[in-house]
Amino acid sequence: MSPVRRFALTVVQGALSLGAALHPLDGWAREAAPGEAGSLASGPTPLAYFLRSKGPAAEPVLHLGWTLAFICSLVCVIIAVMLLIAMFRRRKKEDHRALRSGGGLSFVYVGSIVSTVALFGIAIYMLSVLAEVADPPKEPALTVTVTAYDWWWKVDYGDGPSHFATANELHIPVGVPVLVVLKSADVIHAFWVPELSGKTQTIPGSVNRQWIQADRPGIFRGQCTQYCGVQHAHMAFEVYAQPQADYDRWYAAQQRDAPAPTSAQGIRGRKLFEERCAGCHAVAGSKSAGVQAPDLTHVLSRRLLAAGTVVNTPENLMDWIQHAQEIKPGTLMPDMKLSPAEAGDVSAYLATLR
Repeated sequence: MSPVRRFALTVVQGALSLGAALHPLDGWAREAAPGEAGSLASGPTPLAYFLRSKGPAAEPVLHLGWTLAFICSLVCVIIAVMLLIAMFRRRKKEDHRALRSGGGLSFVYVGSIVSTVALFGIAIYMLSVLAEVADPPKEPALTVTVTAYDWWWKVDYGDGPSHFATANELHIPVGVPVLVVLKSADVIHAFWVPELSGKTQTIPGSVNRQWIQADRPGIFRGQCTQYCGVQHAHMAFEVYAQPQADYDRWYAAQQRDAPAPTSAQGIRGRKLFEERCAGCHAVAGSKSAGVQAPDLTHVLSRRLLAAGTVVNTPENLMDWIQHAQEIKPGTLMPDMKLSPAEAGDVSAYLATLR
């Protein structure tokens, strides 16, 4: 690719990242209907207005954003009015003499004092908001570790024998604070769930922390907001807020190993998967133990694929495996060249990973 085309692609991807943050096709959030919280991942999420909060960590940040937006707009209006007055008002001779003698400096002094006081007040307000959202109001009920990769998110739960990992999905119980430990495996990314929290960067070699809390069940979309490369626009994730009982069932299911395939086609597919995919991907209960790509133990339980790029269906999953560079150009996932028979075998094996 020529430097000009690479630069153009970078600009387009940067614009798409803003669009993904403000108006994604998959929608930002959906609240659960009564009795529906246990199956939130089963359907699409219609678009919801992203400038609102659904949790105590996001509300102070939202108010700060509206306040700053109002102040900036007011400043722009004042400057525009002053420019218009200066353009159309004809000065009298005594006004020019007053300016030459320094009489007009009083206006400058007053404006400087007002601006300084206003900026100082804004700084105090911003620091108070930072202090308010720095720590949860009570001890976190859950701690998860989120590691950002180019261009997907790894989510680790638990320690030791109870540990498991998911990809691009964060499940949390409703009504309790959750501590999110943020890391990066490559470059600087930014973790942002607009309706649940503010933005926090993930920096290589450093560990940042953030807490989130959802007041009600729902699916809340998150997005990387720090430009991190060609597929920055397609680095999304989803937060599933569930009632405690539903969350406990999901947690228990995720701790189980993948079942061994029973059909001849599935057995051949697992062998083929372990030969070609195990260097990057892991499947608990098998020989696949890769760490550089998403854990696929329960891949079919996820709603989206490729960090929110496509909906997770058996057909889309096989299309992603064989044409990853067409669906998400530049991703580290190579196109897997499979014959029709091999594709059928792999598809039969992946169908067991629920």
